[in-house]
Amino acid sequence: MPLTSVSIRAGINKSDTPAGAEGQWIDSDFVRFRYGQPEKIGGFEAIGQKTISGPARAQHTWNDLEGRKYAALGTSKALYIYYEDAFYDITPLDTAISGATFTTTNTSTTVTVNKTSHNLELGEYITFTSVTPPTGAGYVASDFENNTFEVLNVATNTFDITMPSAASGSTSATGSGVINPYVEVGPTIQTYGYGWGTGTWGGVGWGNQTTSTQVILDPGSWSLDNFGQQLIATKKDGKTFVWDAGLSNPLDRRAVVMSGAPTASRLTITSDRDRHVVHFGTETTIGDATTQDPMFIRFSDQEDFTTYTPTSTNTAGTFRLDTGNKIVAAVSGKDYNLILTDQAAYVMQFVGPPFTFSIRQVGSNCGCIGQHAAVYADGQVFWMGKGGGFFRFDGTVKLLPSLIEDFVFTTTGNNVGVNYASNEIIYASHNSLFNEIVWFYPAGTPISDPSLQNNRSATYNYVENTWTTMTLSRSTYADASTYPVPYATEYDPTAVPSASNLFGATNTFGATTYYAHEVGVNKVDLNSQVTAIPAFVTSGDFDLPTEGDGQFLLRVSRFLPDFKNLQGTAKVTLNTKDFPISGNTTTAQFDVTTSTSKIDTRVRGRLANLKIENTSTNETWRFGTFRADVNIDGRR
Repeated sequence: MPLTSVSIRAGINKSDTPAGAEGQWIDSDFVRFRYGQPEKIGGFEAIGQKTISGPARAQHTWNDLEGRKYAALGTSKALYIYYEDAFYDITPLDTAISGATFTTTNTSTTVTVNKTSHNLELGEYITFTSVTPPTGAGYVASDFENNTFEVLNVATNTFDITMPSAASGSTSATGSGVINPYVEVGPTIQTYGYGWGTGTWGGVGWGNQTTSTQVILDPGSWSLDNFGQQLIATKKDGKTFVWDAGLSNPLDRRAVVMSGAPTASRLTITSDRDRHVVHFGTETTIGDATTQDPMFIRFSDQEDFTTYTPTSTNTAGTFRLDTGNKIVAAVSGKDYNLILTDQAAYVMQFVGPPFTFSIRQVGSNCGCIGQHAAVYADGQVFWMGKGGGFFRFDGTVKLLPSLIEDFVFTTTGNNVGVNYASNEIIYASHNSLFNEIVWFYPAGTPISDPSLQNNRSATYNYVENTWTTMTLSRSTYADASTYPVPYATEYDPTAVPSASNLFGATNTFGATTYYAHEVGVNKVDLNSQVTAIPAFVTSGDFDLPTEGDGQFLLRVSRFLPDFKNLQGTAKVTLNTKDFPISGNTTTAQFDVTTSTSKIDTRVRGRLANLKIENTSTNETWRFGTFRADVNIDGRR
């Protein structure tokens, strides 16, 4: 009998029933579509030698003037630089606390720090300067000054730290030092706050008590960008800091407060073409954080990010948007910046003096779901909508058609969509190696649980116009630009960070691992443990002959495997069923290698579906066309 070829359209359809999605793929994991065919994604390998503290909420990569490559990672606990496969802690420090003394116990690594009314909280990170070590304990000043400690066992006038080595003697309130607390970034999860209103910004009038349903406290986050070789880092709803890669021994330096900058901003970007630093959701009176307005914009003088007060001789200025309650995201493009509120989209373009920027509204009812849910790629901006749907701006705002939209945004029946209680941790990125936009988002029940972390992704190929979904858990993702492959972070809320020179760390804040992606075909962790990436793709139901439309029972006697780039073994499963809503009546699974020319089988039914997968390490594949020997087996 002649072979029957089954055509299956590229991309995933999660909106129809298996029978309704005839000729389409309906489910996948760790799969992308390339040249119209499904293939397993590339592998990922852990880098950086250590894990860092808290969930990473922002990532940025850039080169200095000497061509050195850097990645900045902002977590809910700290700010790190990744350089040559190691992490460096550059977290800015808060107001110093002088007058501390130390109490030690012989053979114990626990040191009690004595300071009246220190006001430090359990879990804060600190370091020390100007240390005179406790007499007779065997410590030197550098044991304190070169390390970071988690604050433990807090009392009003004391707290404990864990030293890298045990004391060699017992002492009581001896030595001295200055406590330097880390700048507090914010909570690891998105939660609801109580307390007293601070104006209409939070939706609660000044002086009125809030409830758990009125004010949302965003998770600790950062916006990261570079101005030349300088890193610009804004703590969400806080200060902006600078770290200069051009200084001598920059990796031994911490980020410092940006001089002259606003003291409270939701986010900050560098307007690349015109060389301004722009703060969004910032203060109306510079230097006064109490005047923060979530719809207010303030930008620096051109080429000078320390000057923000407008004069007749500079290009600094301000602007306030009017559609929406808050600025959610902002993205710097080639010749424009796109500003996204919770309701609308604005284009911000440099026009020169005296107005500096033109700002115009270009879309409504297209608000962005989270600070990092928008990304610039290929001359366009893509984002995830607050009320559902995916959008793009290519001169006009467009809703992207998608057959995965219900799957991503809706929780109903057996489907679990995005958790809106954690919307601010959603992260979008560009994978230019494969023309993909990837959104990592939290899904799970109950949908009101803010502890849920990113555990799924939705991917759009903007060249081939295809969509896929995965269970890949990444809290940030950076495109291959500075580095030859994408770099991404994975957060484990139960892990203890192993970052260098961090002592006494607990698992309260979890830990983040850094991965290089599109490397090999396996997952390789920091311990060099290799595990398989279980990729699969499943088709909808189809009836194999062109006539009959399912009225005939079919017998499949053989099929011809068709794979490209096959490495190891691919598993092919052919299922048949008699009716669309019935279970599979026959199942045949086969192992395919490069030496497999044909597979003999004996399955029968009105409808059939196909699954391609791998389950072991060192396996990868790209599927081609399904060709089978099909005969009519009878009528029922």
